[in-house]
Amino acid sequence: MLNILSGFIGLVTLILMIPAVIPLLGALNWILVPLALFGALVGMISSKNGGRNFCLIVAGFGALRLFLGGGIF
Repeated sequence: MLNILSGFIGLVTLILMIPAVIPLLGALNWILVPLALFGALVGMISSKNGGRNFCLIVAGFGALRLFLGGGIF
């Protein structure tokens, strides 16, 4: 059950990251990356790894976007 919750958190975060790819909205990732990491934390409690891995990939994508945009853009 926690794996499904973790995957759902990751999916919602990924959907919310779509507008954060637009220039000048990249600062939204400062909220979304910790949300994805929270989903990974929930996934760590689960016995399966799918949701956790998905959340870590989403957090990595958001962190890469923050890095490329200089933390703001």
